[in-house]
Amino acid sequence: MNVRLHPLTFVVGAVRELIALLAAGATGLLVGGMSTAFYFTIVGLTLGLFFHVASWLTFTYVLHDDRIELRRALIGRSVKSIPRDRIRGVDISASLPHRLLGLAIVHIDAGADGGEGELNAVSRHEAERLRRALLARDAGTPPRRVLARMRPRWYVYAPLSGAYLLTPFAVAGSLLGTVYNLGDDLGLITRERVANLGHDVVGLPSALVLALVLLVLIAMPVMSVIAFTLFNWDFTVHERDGSVVAERGLVTRRSVSLERRRLRGVELTDNPFERMAGVTRLGALITGLGDAAHRGRLLPAAPRTVAESLATRIVGAVPGPLVAHPPAARSRRVARAAAPPVGIAVLAVLAGQPWVAYVCAVLAVLAVPLGLDRYRQLGHGTDSGRLSVRSGSLRRRQVVIEHGAIVGWRIRRTLFQRRLGLATLFAAVGAGEGGYSSADMAEEDAVALAAAITPAWLAPFLEAPPADAPPSRDGARRT
Repeated sequence: MNVRLHPLTFVVGAVRELIALLAAGATGLLVGGMSTAFYFTIVGLTLGLFFHVASWLTFTYVLHDDRIELRRALIGRSVKSIPRDRIRGVDISASLPHRLLGLAIVHIDAGADGGEGELNAVSRHEAERLRRALLARDAGTPPRRVLARMRPRWYVYAPLSGAYLLTPFAVAGSLLGTVYNLGDDLGLITRERVANLGHDVVGLPSALVLALVLLVLIAMPVMSVIAFTLFNWDFTVHERDGSVVAERGLVTRRSVSLERRRLRGVELTDNPFERMAGVTRLGALITGLGDAAHRGRLLPAAPRTVAESLATRIVGAVPGPLVAHPPAARSRRVARAAAPPVGIAVLAVLAGQPWVAYVCAVLAVLAVPLGLDRYRQLGHGTDSGRLSVRSGSLRRRQVVIEHGAIVGWRIRRTLFQRRLGLATLFAAVGAGEGGYSSADMAEEDAVALAAAITPAWLAPFLEAPPADAPPSRDGARRT
């Protein structure tokens, strides 16, 4: 049976249209006075209501046993069919108007093969029913069980992440740019006014400028905590109906469901500031998931012990302690960190720019501790069911992958690696980024690690041929 979206969708659309109409009316008032503003508002209101009514009347969806169909018939007729066995996740989100009206937006992700669909908006009860129906694979699934919940004191970790530290100022910059462009189009901003403003700013007392700088420095961490709280309020991870569900958000509440049967591993990431505070972020590696950086987030910032405990509940114990890489990898990490500034310094000397060479020389010296830290973070480990590899310094990343998720191996040795007896082992995985590398391992360790996880794959290449085996075309025997 064809089902329409909730009738209160009009109200949600009206809120959006009201904001747009206020902008249109203000523009009309500035351009042509009260009569123009009135006409702008009437035209905008008429077009907006017509669009929402037409969308509601012409859009329906049908849930079958094996698929969900999204049907639209405005000018032409279109039917989008999403097979249920291709669905990777079902997201339920609700902005503030949606929450006030008891509505929700259902986003269906079926990966690259099945595409995606969106139902905006349905009742909260209908959204939960669709999520259960689209992700259910068998009967008798266990009840809801909370796996992890964010604690209020963890919000203070926001300044440790550069993304949240700069997000409020990026938004403020965008708003100022929009206001400037609008004022320029309306003739409210001129060169003379900008020049006068610049002279006024330059003429401010030094004490006031210093106070403003300190105010900005204080506001940055405070604003980052506020932004972090808005996005991640009451971040809760629980297990329900065979899926791992992550819910978060204060103004807009979002619920992301990830099927357990498609989870292939987890990823723990941090930066030097987070490492010093013992904080890390946790993400899921899942097959066919679009926008995995956001939709696969399991913990935005939490104590490492909590993140590892959640990882254990989802994919099993994290292998450890990790095996350190050989000392030859240390010199290689240091050389790779210092080589770029050294190369630029040499070119600067040849070009007669000594000050550039001095700056690059300082950067080369500072790159040495970075290279040493990059070496310290290298590591790999495995147990009976999972592989773990770790690398990086400014952005350290440790991935834990199920052995069954590995679909291939690649061992790469560059000219410099061969001279040092090193190799990079790449594990191809049908999830996340498609594969993960363990750089600068001892060559024999790389081969042994791959053979320990998938012995049948490497056995033909590791077994010595019989003594009477014929030589290869180049006259040498295979080993």
